[in-house]
Order: sequence, then C-alpha cells, then structure tokens
Amino acid sequence: MHAFAAAPATSANDQRYLATLRTHWKANKSFPSLAKLADLLGMSSTGSVFEMVARLEEVGYLTRKDGRVAPGKRFFAYPVLGTVRAGVPQAASDDEFEFLSVEELLIREPNKTAMCHVRGDSMKDAGLLDGDVVIVETHSIVEPGDIVVAAVDGQLTVKYLRKTRDGAYYLDPANTAYEPIHPRTSLDIVGLVTGSFRTLKKQRR
Repeated sequence: MHAFAAAPATSANDQRYLATLRTHWKANKSFPSLAKLADLLGMSSTGSVFEMVARLEEVGYLTRKDGRVAPGKRFFAYPVLGTVRAGVPQAASDDEFEFLSVEELLIREPNKTAMCHVRGDSMKDAGLLDGDVVIVETHSIVEPGDIVVAAVDGQLTVKYLRKTRDGAYYLDPANTAYEPIHPRTSLDIVGLVTGSFRTLKKQRR
C-alpha cells in the first residue's frame, strides 16, 4: 500500500484556501490564473497568492507546471481514521492521522491503466458486484488464477483466467450459477484486474 505519512502542519487559513482549491478543482479540473486565484480565495493581491502557493508547494499540496498552479501529490490525499472493525466496535485511536491518496492506492501503472464497469453477478464470490468499477492494468503479464478482463469470441467479460491440463486457456466465473467459458474462436486478454471500488450511496443533486 502506498500511503502518505501524517500531513505537515499548515495554518487554519491555508487549510481554508486548500479546501476552496479542492472544491474548485472538483468542479473544473483546473485552476484559474494566479491573478484570478486572488479573487477565488478572497485575497487582496497576487503577492499573497504567491506566498500561499509557495507554502502549500513546500508541503506537497501544490506544484507549478508551465507557470501555472497544479495539484501536488498531497492535494489528492485524505486522512485515514485508522482501522475500523466490522464486528464489535473498538475505541477510537488518538494516534496522529496518516494521509492516503486513492490513486496511489489503486493505480500501479498510470500509463497502462483503464477502468471497466462490472455488470452482472458472475464474479460475486470474488467480491466483484454489479455496479463495481474494476481497475485494469493493460499489457501486463497474466497467469492462471488471475482475474482478468478479456475478449472471448468478441465479447468482453471479467473472469478468472484458468488453464486446462492440455494447456488450453478458458475463463472461470466466481459464482456456481454460471458455467466456465471455453473460447470457440478467440480469447484475448485486455488486462489484469488489480483492484476495484464501489459507490455505496449516490450523490444528491
């Protein structure tokens, strides 16, 4: 797991600026120019913006690319509240929080990564449910026993990759209600499934 250590201390004002920047990025996937950042953050001058950017850049929240402000790695990191039990509740920890980036956790090779929506319940016993999104690492070496996204006879699916005793590859579901799929004409591996996620509650509009 790629996790960030506890976030460096920042002032209350810088935390408010960071919250505004995150909200703006969520909506626009970009930042305005430094001059317009002053208006966005309620600052009186671009000099104050430069100072704020320098402080947040020093601790990894922001960076600069081609003269413009861009998110740093910590910009996308969120506090980890610790370990939570699914059984008997436990006392909350007073330990210092660590910070974790969802992308750092799920994405191993950014330039080889794609995502697919899961439809159906043929992989439910592997923990992949209808509506989940799987992380697919393309052009990766796969072995029997791996969960893969594959095109079998021209149809895309997610299944376990298996191999018969005579060396023929086939696809195996993780649900006894479904039969293994033995390709009739072709079996092409799109990529290795390295992770998944799901949204439990949709955002309210």
